[in-house]
Amino acid sequence: MQPKNQPKIIKKYQFKFDLKKVFIAVIIFLFALSFFQLLVPPQISKSTPLSQILSDIKNEKIAKIEVEDSKIIATYKDDQILTTYKEPNESFIKTLQSANIDPSQVQLEIKDNSGLNAITNVLINVVPILLMVVFFLFIFRQARGAQDSIFSFGTSKAKLFDKGKQKVTFKDVAGVDEAKKELEEIVDFLKHPKKYRALGARTPKGVLLVGPSGTGKTLLARAVAGEANVPFYSMAGSEFMEMLVGVGASRTRDLFKTAKKNAPSIIFIDEVDAIGRTRSMTAASGHDEREQTLNQILVEMDGFSPNDQVIVLAATNRGDLLDPALLRPGRFDRRVTLDLPDIEGRSQIIQIHKIGKPFVKSVNWDKVTKRTVGFSGADLENMLNEAAIHAARFNKKEIDFEDIEEAATKVKLGPEKKRLQTKLDKKITAYHEAGHAVTTYLLPNMDPVHRVSIVSRGLALGYTLIPPKKDRYHETKSHLIDQITSLLGGRAAEQLVFNELTGGASSDIKRATEITKAMVVDYGMSDLGPINFGPRLETTEWGGSFIEPSNLSPAMQQKIDEQIKKIIDASYKKAQKLLKDNPKKLDLVAKKLLDQETLEKEEFEKIMESK
Repeated sequence: MQPKNQPKIIKKYQFKFDLKKVFIAVIIFLFALSFFQLLVPPQISKSTPLSQILSDIKNEKIAKIEVEDSKIIATYKDDQILTTYKEPNESFIKTLQSANIDPSQVQLEIKDNSGLNAITNVLINVVPILLMVVFFLFIFRQARGAQDSIFSFGTSKAKLFDKGKQKVTFKDVAGVDEAKKELEEIVDFLKHPKKYRALGARTPKGVLLVGPSGTGKTLLARAVAGEANVPFYSMAGSEFMEMLVGVGASRTRDLFKTAKKNAPSIIFIDEVDAIGRTRSMTAASGHDEREQTLNQILVEMDGFSPNDQVIVLAATNRGDLLDPALLRPGRFDRRVTLDLPDIEGRSQIIQIHKIGKPFVKSVNWDKVTKRTVGFSGADLENMLNEAAIHAARFNKKEIDFEDIEEAATKVKLGPEKKRLQTKLDKKITAYHEAGHAVTTYLLPNMDPVHRVSIVSRGLALGYTLIPPKKDRYHETKSHLIDQITSLLGGRAAEQLVFNELTGGASSDIKRATEITKAMVVDYGMSDLGPINFGPRLETTEWGGSFIEPSNLSPAMQQKIDEQIKKIIDASYKKAQKLLKDNPKKLDLVAKKLLDQETLEKEEFEKIMESK
């Protein structure tokens, strides 16, 4: 039974009439009919001579005569039916009179099919001609359209969103409050320009959205399209350029020309780094297609002709690659950076994306937001969607915390994989992950272990999940060293228990080396002092930039390598000592993993706290 307050759902069915498909179907039908008539010859039945039929009429043997054009059907009194034919244009009554037969001697029925025959003749003779004319007109029209398309390369392919076409608004955006305020101000500029002009304020010409993938750059642009009362033109950076030289610049001119005609308006360029990269400093590449497009954008945004009523929004996740001339005030006046959401932002994003999904009341959403440190807005949306899919797979009516936890792990590490492993392989994996977990627990500057598992996910045979306890904005030397020690805990456990080394620690070693190198080369956290030894970004006099490779002497490079080895060796010895001092706890965690494959935070900490 449908609840009283629930609105009735009315389904609308639309019938789409495609003239092109109907025309093709008629052509195919006529050709098939013609071939059928050629393949199947008409059947000619045996006929009786007309003289015999006339003789039988005189002798009163025939009860009824039916005349259809030139065909005569005679029905005898003994129910015998015979057929004969007359001259096509001659009247059968005159034929009877010529044979001295009174037409009243027999029941005569004459069917007049002259109108039907005329229509048939028209269909046979005229319709094929009309169809051929329509066919050739269609071909000529297609050819003309193809010819016109050759000259339409320079036309902009931007999509226009009028008011009401885009349903996303600022209410649907969360976790990026600062960026949202900036864009709300831009929309207010367009809605109330007199308020700002009265104070001498100039409308910003461009806003650049910069941030990692999934942080909501395109979503914010869609919200601007939904909020603004002006035309909104959306185009991707890759859509400007084609195989022909000059197409990108032509499309840029056409896009800004169209936007100026409908001013005030907004232009959105997604992935602007496809055309806005730093221009080459060599003369050979001065007329590159991409550079021509960029030059045209620079002119249109702030060139000789004023452009006050068109605002350009652009989004990229590689802001470091953009040309300095594009970033200066007067073109992109505002540069809005979107970061990964903090705990409050994640809570707001989850509140938006959980609408329409049934969750059990016992779900601890504070725990979910703390669990998802480092998740982008797209990751959170995907996590809740995967949680709904996981719950539906097990025929649940509501989504619980276990579904969310599995979805969060799947988003970051991939789905579970059931791999056939020998007992020795499983034991090595169990001690490897136990080494990570025990070392992490014993280190003072590490976050708590959230889950330990020997279930394969992605390329890993097992994993130790250590999400940050809180949003971290500063990295300390002590935390980085403990992180390196934790990464090397798996290798230390393998060597301690099996007196053997395996390739399973390769990704841990790679990550530990990267962190150590960054400490020495970039952060100045070594005995060499606060010096940056890495490649430097140099800026030229005319605004260009390039990366200068590090010109280190062999002696200095040797010192850097020695510092990296020193930190790695010290961290590895520290991990070995922690595990040697706690062999029972290492064995307990490994055996528990072999029994049930996965340990959650509470159960793991219970083992570590036991004596």
